[in-house]
Amino acid sequence: MATITISSVIDAPIDEVWARIRDFNGLPGWHPRMVESEIEDGKPATEIGCVRNFKLASGATIRERLNAFSDDDYIVGYSIIETPQPITNHSATLQLRPVTDGDRTYAEWTATFDAPADQAEATAKGMGENVFQGGFNALKSHFSGQS
Repeated sequence: MATITISSVIDAPIDEVWARIRDFNGLPGWHPRMVESEIEDGKPATEIGCVRNFKLASGATIRERLNAFSDDDYIVGYSIIETPQPITNHSATLQLRPVTDGDRTYAEWTATFDAPADQAEATAKGMGENVFQGGFNALKSHFSGQS
């Protein structure tokens, strides 16, 4: 099983960062690699078990199921249920924590998944750099006024 963890500190209060990312259907609003998203079956984006179907800038489509959500704990957990990547048994968590020194936000995005042995490292690296760090970089730019 491959594991990837990416963390970052965002120069904004946790409630502001959470407001930007909490919508499970809102990836296109803050992540530059995501261009379209919809929650299937008209379910609320905070309902455990809802499925988002989104398109990447590359044209690929991914479906993910919401497994955990908490406004109190600033956490979103999900699993990929359909992707063109060679992965299975995917589980990911995006969690925010307050950094009291400067009223900033610590963000951590973690995923585990199974992949063919010869592709696991490259897949984890791509997920970490392009999806997780790419999202954090977009949040940092937004809160610094550069986006």
